[in-house]
Amino acid sequence: MATIALVGDRNDQVTAHRAIPRALEIASVSRAYPVGHQWIGTADLNASVEDTLAPFSAVWCVPASPYENMEGALAAIRYARETDRPFLGTCGGFQHALIEYFRNVLGHGGADNVETNGNAEMPVIAPLQCALVEKQGDIFLKHGSAIAAIYGKPACHEGYHCSYAFNDACRPLIEESVLTFSGFDEDGDPRVFELPGHAFYIGTLFQPERSALAGDSHPLISAFVAAAARACRVNSVK
Repeated sequence: MATIALVGDRNDQVTAHRAIPRALEIASVSRAYPVGHQWIGTADLNASVEDTLAPFSAVWCVPASPYENMEGALAAIRYARETDRPFLGTCGGFQHALIEYFRNVLGHGGADNVETNGNAEMPVIAPLQCALVEKQGDIFLKHGSAIAAIYGKPACHEGYHCSYAFNDACRPLIEESVLTFSGFDEDGDPRVFELPGHAFYIGTLFQPERSALAGDSHPLISAFVAAAARACRVNSVK
């Protein structure tokens, strides 16, 4: 059975944390793929991150940052990226996956989050002019992208709970790289990224897991669960 590592500091007061297990259950039933999950607190992630995450088929870096151990969260994201494990990052996971990419792929060691480092050398994640706490909005999906194929339509409507997002001043550096932004809000600000060539590597500033609160199956989470199941089958053959 595929097992997904939920990387983040579990808090049942956080709406997304209550929703995620239910979202995985709904996706598992709708896809007929048995899937389990285990919470991995960021404080438990250190130099032995490989040993901690190796048993898992996929990694989901969950909302509710700042994380107790930011470096641990970044190490988990890097591990998923470099081992071709299916990865989903929502809200805080989206933000930190971008920081990890700037640091370890683009070579900008000073990439950081203004929320935790107000003097960041490279503020990849910065405050939103208008916070998206309990807000909803339309997302326009890039034609030919993985996210557009998952949704099967050119746009979607999603909910947020965040006050920080990607600093658009850093966008030119991303546009020269493999990682691509593939979903944008009404103002053209990036709200989805993906990494072509990876088994499954998608981040969203919005929180698709919230669909589970209404008992709905979400296409992105279903696709993630399917990718985790594929990874489990491949690893079982090796």
